[in-house]
Amino acid sequence: MSNIKLRITNYKLPLAILLALVVSLLLATTVFAQDDMPTDDEVNKIAKELYCPVCESTPLDVCPTEACRQWRELIRQQLAEGKSEEEIKQYFVTHYGARVLSEPPNRIASYLVPALAFLAGAFLLFRGFRMWIKPVAVESAVPTDDAAPVPQDDYIRRMEEELKKRK
Repeated sequence: MSNIKLRITNYKLPLAILLALVVSLLLATTVFAQDDMPTDDEVNKIAKELYCPVCESTPLDVCPTEACRQWRELIRQQLAEGKSEEEIKQYFVTHYGARVLSEPPNRIASYLVPALAFLAGAFLLFRGFRMWIKPVAVESAVPTDDAAPVPQDDYIRRMEEELKKRK
């Protein structure tokens, strides 16, 4: 009888483990997402390319303000509605202006206009310095032997005479 008792107790532990596995497999179900909400990575991909309209020079994905958290949730909501990245950016540009974009909308003009302004300013400075340094020919008020005497103002004539006397 003691021999039978040993055999029963030897099977209790493996049987309990097997029973626990069967119950856990029966209770385990596949977990599905309840809705198609975009991930934080998808939201931050777009938010990284936008600047906070309230905070100066702060990307939307790292801005700690409550307003930016709400704008990230707005991006998440628009992604869930099926809007594209360009449509979301256009929404922010429409409501807050082009300053929210990390890259200017017209890149060629934004790089070309300052370069042209710099070149025009350099050209004007060059011409101004050239004219400033260039000697200017001054016509003499004293008549030469070749030229006919130029009629002078009485005041200028008296001034020249005074200057000649002082020398």
